[in-house]
Amino acid sequence: MSRIVDWAKRHPQLLAWAVLAAGMVAILVWEARDVGLLPGQWVALIVATVLVAGACVWIIGWE
Repeated sequence: MSRIVDWAKRHPQLLAWAVLAAGMVAILVWEARDVGLLPGQWVALIVATVLVAGACVWIIGWE
C-alpha cells in the first residue's frame, strides 16, 4: 500500500487524470446507456473522454 501512496505523491497529475477519467467515463456510460451505440462508437467516446480528462488535468496544472 505504501508503494501506491509513494507513486501517487510522485505523480499527482497522473493520479488526477486517472480519477477524473474514471469519473467522466462512468458518467458517459450512465448517460448514454440507452442510446444504442455500436461497440466502435463506445470505444471512440471512451478514448475521447479519457483524452479530454487528460487535457483538463494538464490545463489545470499550468498554474
